[in-house]
Amino acid sequence: MSDGLAAIAARIRDARRITILTGAGVSAASGVPTFRGPGGLWRSYRPEELATPEAFRRDPRLVWEWYDWRRGLIARCEPNAAHHVLARWSAQGTTLITQNVDGLHERAGARDVVRFHGSLWRLRCAEECGQPEWEDASVPLEILPPPCPACGGLARPAVVWFGEPIDPDVLERCARAIDCDLFLSIGTSSVVYPAAGLVHAARRQGAFTVEINPEATEAAAAVDAALSMPAEVALPQLEALGVRA
Repeated sequence: MSDGLAAIAARIRDARRITILTGAGVSAASGVPTFRGPGGLWRSYRPEELATPEAFRRDPRLVWEWYDWRRGLIARCEPNAAHHVLARWSAQGTTLITQNVDGLHERAGARDVVRFHGSLWRLRCAEECGQPEWEDASVPLEILPPPCPACGGLARPAVVWFGEPIDPDVLERCARAIDCDLFLSIGTSSVVYPAAGLVHAARRQGAFTVEINPEATEAAAAVDAALSMPAEVALPQLEALGVRA
């Protein structure tokens, strides 16, 4: 085991309040396609062209065809070792915040996950009729675009699109979570705000901050410790060192 792993394991053992932020890198080993990069095109569209309120108003069926395709791909993926370790830690009181909408943390058994950008498996009324969000794991969806069960209007994915604000309740939970002893940023590019700002906010409040990522990100120079390893490798090794988050 490296000195870096041992030092981080000691920090985790000693911490009373731990918060973890995860990004797309945690799901990469499960085969979940990344939002960006060479595989980011769908037909002739980029995600940034489809994941917007404007795109949905313009062509809701096109947007839903893309989301239905993504749901089909992710439905065939399984949680990897990183998801399972984090699920065990969440059962012991660790706060888990994820930028991912794939639901793999929950499928691994994680508890009380703070879904920063929502969930691909939940829907809400685009007309805002008052119907609470609902879950629909059908693959493929029976009707595209799917209707709201209350008013019959269009439903939309319950995710945060480009240009939309984060749910105030989510922000409140995150504000409480950064009041911690140790903050781990795992598998995230650290470029998507406001989520990328959480690790810095935690450090300003006195938390020891750690980045775990295969390659150093822009945040690596600003955290207290950085570990250049994939999450699915690093987390089982930390667990093997006797870490009980």
